[in-house]
Amino acid sequence: MPLYPAEDADLPAVVDLVNAAYRGPGAAQGWTTEAGYIDGPRISLDLLRADLAARPDARLLVWRDAPQDGLLGCVWLEPAADGAWHLGMLTVRPDLQARRLGRRILAQAEAAAAQAGAERLRMTVVNIRDTLIAWYVRRGFALTAETRPFPYADNRFGKPRRDDLSFVVLEKGLA
Repeated sequence: MPLYPAEDADLPAVVDLVNAAYRGPGAAQGWTTEAGYIDGPRISLDLLRADLAARPDARLLVWRDAPQDGLLGCVWLEPAADGAWHLGMLTVRPDLQARRLGRRILAQAEAAAAQAGAERLRMTVVNIRDTLIAWYVRRGFALTAETRPFPYADNRFGKPRRDDLSFVVLEKGLA
């Protein structure tokens, strides 16, 4: 299952995939949903295009079984500082999330980052997502002591339903 750089034609499907996985309605939700505490879309096409334009070193990678198939997953990788790369938007189509595909995408993303010179991956996760945090810890990530505030004043990524959200930072060294 190789990951491929997203092309402009892939971006609408990436937006649909990410919004389905993060905020999908009812039975369409996967186990990683944020729909219980954040309303609205996780990303828009305009925001994704703006992020890609503002971060030319970032890599949005997509996965599909065959070129004609729809997207099954995606991940964002971006060089940060001091050998660290940011990993974000790791997404698997909600109806496929029980098939261990996320760990395969993560392994491919780790390999791609390492090949590009990354020494470690860093990521942020909403603090109350205990199951997701535990999933990443089982994959070798460790919670750092660092936290980041939730952007309550910025509704571009959805509208929070709670006032106790923040981000925890996880990190994993790459051999």
